[in-house]
Amino acid sequence: DFDPELVIESPQHTVRFCTSKVMNLDDTYYGKAITQTAKKYKFHLDTPYSQLTTIQKNILLYGQEKSVDNNPYITHNQTDYTGIYGPWEGIITNLRRRYFQTHSERMRFFFRSYMSPKSCSRCQGQRLKAEALAVKVQQLSISEMTSLTVHELVQKFNHFQFSDQEQTIAKQVLKEIHNRLSFLNNVGLGYLTLNRKSGSLSGGEFQRIRLATQIGSGLTGVLYVLDEPSIGLHQRDNQRLIDTLKNLRDAGNTLIVVEHDEEMIRQSDYIVEIGPEAGQKGGNIEYSGPTESFLCSAKTCTAQYLKGKQKIEIPQKRRTPKNKGILTIKGASENNLKKITVSFPLGQLICVTGVSGSGKSSLIHDVLHLALMRHFYQSKKRPGCYQTITGLDHLDKVITIDQSPIGRTPRSNPATYSGTFTPIRELFSQTRDAKIRGFKPGRFSFNVKGGRCEACEGDGVKKIEMHFLSDVFVQCDVCKGHRYNQETLSVTYKGKTISAILKMTINESCELFENIPSISTKLKTLQDVGLGYIQLGQNATTLSGGEAQRVKLAKELSKRSTGKTLYLLDEPTTGLHFHDIKQLLTVFNRLVDSGNTLIVIEHNLEVIKCADHIIDMGPDGGDGGGQIVAVGTPEKIATHKTSYTGQFLKSSLKSIECGHVQPEKVVHCFPSN
Repeated sequence: DFDPELVIESPQHTVRFCTSKVMNLDDTYYGKAITQTAKKYKFHLDTPYSQLTTIQKNILLYGQEKSVDNNPYITHNQTDYTGIYGPWEGIITNLRRRYFQTHSERMRFFFRSYMSPKSCSRCQGQRLKAEALAVKVQQLSISEMTSLTVHELVQKFNHFQFSDQEQTIAKQVLKEIHNRLSFLNNVGLGYLTLNRKSGSLSGGEFQRIRLATQIGSGLTGVLYVLDEPSIGLHQRDNQRLIDTLKNLRDAGNTLIVVEHDEEMIRQSDYIVEIGPEAGQKGGNIEYSGPTESFLCSAKTCTAQYLKGKQKIEIPQKRRTPKNKGILTIKGASENNLKKITVSFPLGQLICVTGVSGSGKSSLIHDVLHLALMRHFYQSKKRPGCYQTITGLDHLDKVITIDQSPIGRTPRSNPATYSGTFTPIRELFSQTRDAKIRGFKPGRFSFNVKGGRCEACEGDGVKKIEMHFLSDVFVQCDVCKGHRYNQETLSVTYKGKTISAILKMTINESCELFENIPSISTKLKTLQDVGLGYIQLGQNATTLSGGEAQRVKLAKELSKRSTGKTLYLLDEPTTGLHFHDIKQLLTVFNRLVDSGNTLIVIEHNLEVIKCADHIIDMGPDGGDGGGQIVAVGTPEKIATHKTSYTGQFLKSSLKSIECGHVQPEKVVHCFPSN
């Protein structure tokens, strides 16, 4: 429904000004209608909206004195007062009417930008009719049951009391319910409610739900292939996941797990390492054999890190606040947050840690990010609940670097996204062959007509739509994947066509353009974040989430730093090897040393131990979380007795101090339950 906070964008300004984007209240029919109504209710269009009374606001927005139901399908009563210009229906009532009456998709899109989701007024968000909700088991309706977390439901079902007859009826059903809930709980998802929208789940949570489904099937002789199941999982719950995988193995199944997690590697039965490096320098089997032999005799890159011969060093000195100010959020209460007050010392590398579901994303994404986006860029998305936020004057912009794709079509690639392709096209237009033919930079673009292959419209591939199956991309049979026509491909730079350059790796491109600063600077940043192995024109659809995130990071690195930027990252180590994390930390330090602030949501201990400041949330997930457990340097968090992160961080810091890791001995710290 239309949201008053989005319709009234600047409540400190006058009514006439803050409603001008949705309705012109100057010398118009609507302006005259509200003016005569405003006289009756003793307010003026040049009065600041924030100074209006509740009744006056309701008259302005809804055309009546009382706040109306938020169901847009209900016809609302008009105001009792009707002047010569007719009744004043209210701004939101007017927008609702026009939204349902218009046949223009462009206008519908405009109206939707002022809407936000609200609970249905009839079922109060429970989705079902009153008749369905009237059926209860142990005084709980199905809606009340699914609103509980998995952990709470396990306890509820364990304590349900049934009569002998009811027990006979429910025995098999209860067994199935208990098994499924136990599986979800065992893979670290006890904090999720059963009615949680699937769109709000992270990739790791979704994968573990599918894993729990497979465990519940009870099949044997199955080959399971898992791609980093530990994503988004705190070290506390990691062992429970590993135990679950072992149970699948012991049931007679085979599990192939693509993983970087140290604990998962150590407790495996057999290791296959591929390398030695990435891209064209990879693709070889470096080791294949039992885990025991790998930890003792292997000389691969992974083995070197597990043995402690290579390691990510702890900073010799932690950064301290240098008059950069403090960003403080007071009274954050979105989702499971318990009206917490959090301070972020600016100019530091800050890690937000805690078990899965402890409220990290709610604090950083739902509250902090959206509040800053509204402050700096007038975003229409409503931030999560909080009271005040201070310290914004110490920042000039906020940049969120997530793992969403950099593009959804074959045309999107690292070259176009990072801005490298524009100077490359300009360089080609300055060659002798291009000047003779009169080719401008646009000739070398695959997004406009002229130089591109029109058969595939510059994609290099053609999409074949498959009924009931995913779309299939096949190589263009005209340009053979080169994207350009023959006239364009006749122009070369150092013997390379524009198509050949797009197929080069970033490492190769750096050598080719090393003497051209406008290109080499951008390519160097892509190389610095560990992406030297990917192709310059690689389709965005083939990049992993971690690679897409690093492309975004490289784009920001190539810009001139203001020293007052806040960067927000969510698990940037996803899909990264120890060696890649080492490179990534170097990039992080470059950003922070320039005066910027990095806030990183992270579970990886290698990153956490290198932070300047840690905010540990918890103590548990779901309703058991949403609080600040500990704040300070990694050394301080490691001494905190109730912090799960601190318990594992203490072991990690000790192993670094000793200079090596004992492969035979693995220390686990788990809660008593």
